[in-house]
Amino acid sequence: MTALVRLRLDIGYDGTDFAGWARQPNQRTVQGVIEDALARMLRLDPPPMLTVAGRTDAGVHARAQVAHLVVPVAAYSAINGTMPRRLAGLLPPDVRVWRVSVAPEGFDARFSALARRYVYRVCDNPVGVEPLRRHDVLWHPRPLNLNRMNEAARLLVGENDFAAYCRKREGATTIRELLRYEWARDDRDPHLALATVEADAFCHSMVRALVGAMLMVGDGRREVEWPAQVLAARVRDSGVNVAPAHGLSLEEIRYPDDDSLAKRAQETRRVRTLNAAAAAAEHAANAAGAEQPGGAS
Repeated sequence: MTALVRLRLDIGYDGTDFAGWARQPNQRTVQGVIEDALARMLRLDPPPMLTVAGRTDAGVHARAQVAHLVVPVAAYSAINGTMPRRLAGLLPPDVRVWRVSVAPEGFDARFSALARRYVYRVCDNPVGVEPLRRHDVLWHPRPLNLNRMNEAARLLVGENDFAAYCRKREGATTIRELLRYEWARDDRDPHLALATVEADAFCHSMVRALVGAMLMVGDGRREVEWPAQVLAARVRDSGVNVAPAHGLSLEEIRYPDDDSLAKRAQETRRVRTLNAAAAAAEHAANAAGAEQPGGAS
């Protein structure tokens, strides 16, 4: 029986030329590029599969992504201590594996995570973005009032159903706990506004939808109460524009102490499973009701 070891990878990437994190046929993805490099380095066929803390969409960047993989002990032992340097020679310049370490017992990059923190960068300079920052900063040509934006953002913090700010996926819950959402100016650039958004987890397009809603409050097109009203409706609002991907960066994944990793993973799996089962049951009930006279359409 082959002895196996679980490894943690700490990763950064410029998402500009990637079709997102997840491997896709005939697409350049972060997962695909790293897995192919690992396969060459470890001489494994098929390539090892990465489990990631948070999948990012096409164009989204990451400074502190985390993933894990399981490989044979013999393959790892042969190059132990040199993996980041070896990977640097195999990976393209828009993705780096900063650290490779043996994962603590019970560690799961996805399910053990306590929270994910993203930062969205917006420039409201009327003449545009600093050219060297054009790939990670959104230009918003209207001046932004961050006091209004923070007032509106505070109304969204807490555990809520964020269906109005998510792209719905069959069988997936849209209930999330938004731990932090705040806007601040960069100390070095008064035209650069930074949105810090932290939650236990995010559903598809949630961060960029939250940013899009707040930009409309900040430039005066919507009232401060409007994002909370959208949230309460629990349906996608055509007035919410999903902000472009390139302004968004994954900045941090938080994990509990090593002794609590397995417990956290177990709790997260149980909650996700229960939520998925409840969503499936609700969908089945709605479908059955629609088939009866007077059922929902």
